[in-house]
Amino acid sequence: MATSKTTAGEKAARKKAAPAAGAAGRGKARPAAEGGGGAETAAKAAKTAPAAEPVAPAGRAAGGNGASAPAQASPKTRGTRKEKRKLKQIAIYGKGGIGKSTTTSNLSAALADMGYKVMQFGCDPKADSTNTLRDGSYIPTILELLREKGRVEARDAIFEGYNGIYCVEAGGPSPGVGCAGRGIITAVQLLKQQNIYEELDLDYVIYDVLGDVVCGGFAVPIREGIAQHVFTVSSSDFMAIYAANNLFRGIQKYSNAGGALLGGVIANSVSSGYQRAIVDDFVVQTGTQVMQYVPRSITVTQSELGGKTTIEAAPDSEQAEVYRELARRVDDHELSATPKPMDAQTLRAWAAKWSDQILAVERGDVRSAGAQI
Repeated sequence: MATSKTTAGEKAARKKAAPAAGAAGRGKARPAAEGGGGAETAAKAAKTAPAAEPVAPAGRAAGGNGASAPAQASPKTRGTRKEKRKLKQIAIYGKGGIGKSTTTSNLSAALADMGYKVMQFGCDPKADSTNTLRDGSYIPTILELLREKGRVEARDAIFEGYNGIYCVEAGGPSPGVGCAGRGIITAVQLLKQQNIYEELDLDYVIYDVLGDVVCGGFAVPIREGIAQHVFTVSSSDFMAIYAANNLFRGIQKYSNAGGALLGGVIANSVSSGYQRAIVDDFVVQTGTQVMQYVPRSITVTQSELGGKTTIEAAPDSEQAEVYRELARRVDDHELSATPKPMDAQTLRAWAAKWSDQILAVERGDVRSAGAQI
């Protein structure tokens, strides 16, 4: 990987010639490098470039080993970058359809607005994690590119999204063929081998992972200790809690071998008192904590129908502030722990207790204000 020294004069010249990254916040890719024709050429290229143009990491040109200016997000949208610290890698799990990708994308957007350099790494074979960061457009996955080319430069699979967020999708095998978790293993190895995280000088890498840790591929961020902190998205529904408890078992299994530890639960679609009470009791039983309560909101639906996160589409909404508060709590979080999952029999008995209690409230059998949920 070639590097080159840059003088102060050259840096100033590049800054003057570099196009303002107005693509930030609109899902358009930046020009990969300056020096190939100046700002005028770059501006023309931006008009004709395809929507999913890969972003060249800092220190590389799109076509080879030439030097390029470090990627910079628009100062109109990106906050002042905080003091550089060690890269923080987190993994967000949750059963399919629980709102995991919605939560992850809004978290990424909020962290970017706080001034951090963020990569969102989609680990679901559906490859739909990052589309709301890119005006609803989808990007080629690493496995797709490997099938087409046989060998892939990591920069060819990195695309810019809202506010300079780097978007990557691992992808999966052709439907009905192979292991869906293989995409995660291959993608993580590719980016690590090519030192992409260091090259992009990232503050955050957020892995958006399907909640099924039965498959070895989906357990990679936990098992290999790639992520330092794991958060799970769960509602009060039993199947979501069952998936979260199963995830806790995986974390517990690998905790003694350097695996990632649990940061907490993100309670999604929690709008009523009994829903919150169920999640609260679940985290008590399993020795963890709730990171944030995210209510169900039509603002989220409206934003996603427009191909955007709530942070981008409705920045002044109450829902956007909920996601911003989640980002602040994740940013402040440093100490994760090994959860205490319930065994199958205990979980079933716990669920039955809550079923009886909810039914009693619905029937009016529980009448005192103190006894109601």
